Parts: sequence; structure tokens; C-alpha cells
Amino acid sequence: MAGADSPSAALRRRDLCARGIRLAGKMRSDVVDLLDAYVEQQGLDASASVAAVEGVPPAAVERWDEQTGTQRLLENLAAYRAFRGLLAQMLEEQREQLGEADAALGRALAAVLLQVSAFAYHLEELLRLESRGPPSDDEGDGPPPQPQGVFEQKLRGLGVLRELAQWAVRSARDLRQLAKPGPGAGSAPSPAESP
Repeated sequence: MAGADSPSAALRRRDLCARGIRLAGKMRSDVVDLLDAYVEQQGLDASASVAAVEGVPPAAVERWDEQTGTQRLLENLAAYRAFRGLLAQMLEEQREQLGEADAALGRALAAVLLQVSAFAYHLEELLRLESRGPPSDDEGDGPPPQPQGVFEQKLRGLGVLRELAQWAVRSARDLRQLAKPGPGAGSAPSPAESP
């Protein structure tokens, strides 16, 4: 990571990581609140089992401790780009299903969508600092597939919000690891820090 060699680059990386950790914490808090409102508004059981969300890499990783800082950033960026598309789709579905009947849920979804977009941009900045520009945004396969029925849409929405909350936790851990000073910053952490 050539860009991280100078003291000013290391300081900038730590600053970006600290801000990213705060953003991830705020996002997780807002997603948990949104998740509660979503479950209530959609009439779902909060403990409902939901299949993995297509297009989003799971936040849980088997060999987290073996990932480099750049690998962590790239996985985070891919996830948040996927969430951006999924949340936009959820917002559109909410508008179609509820119209203006529940504007509060729509506003909360829109606010989380903005946070996800801002966080993706933040990750892109970190990748630039690490001398690795972010991959182009058009690497995806287009919009995520839409569930067929309304109930399936509700369940997929529940799964999206749950996974986003998990990603916010993972992102904070990844950024804490990346912010560590020294030559091992962003590389193998101790096993106690693995998610």
C-alpha cells in the first residue's frame, strides 16, 4: 500500500477510518430503528427466518483474520453498492404498495439509502488513499431481481435490513483494523478480533 507510507497518508487514513467507524455506528443505529418500524408496518414476525439476499455478500467471513485491508475495503464497497440498489428498489416498492399512507417509513428508508451511498463514497476515498482506485460501479449485473409477490418483497426487505445491520458492524471492525498503526495495519489481526 504505497499511498499509506507517508506520515500524512497514515494520518489521513486514520482520520478516514475514524469517520467511517462513526458513520457505520450511526448507520447501524438507524437501520435497527428502521428494521423495527419495517417489521411493525409490514406485519412481519421479527424472528422470521429469511433466506440470504441475492446479490449481497454475507457479512460473516470464515477467514476474516487472513484478509488484507484492501480486500476488506473491496468487499465492503461491493456490499454497500449492492445495498444501494436493493434499498432503492425497496423504496420504490414501498411507494407503490403504501403510496403516501406511511410516509415515515419511506423517509426512513430514504435516509438509510443516503447513508449507504455516503458510506460507499467514503470507502472509495479510502481505496484511493490505499493507492487502489475503487472498481467501477458498473461491475454489477444490473438491478437486483424483484421478488414475485408482495409477501416475498416484504421478506426480502427484512433480509436486506438485517444483513445491512450486520454489515455496519463488520465495516466498523474492518475500519478499526485498517486504522491500526504499524506495518501490519490492515493485514492479519489477532484471532480475538475476528467477527
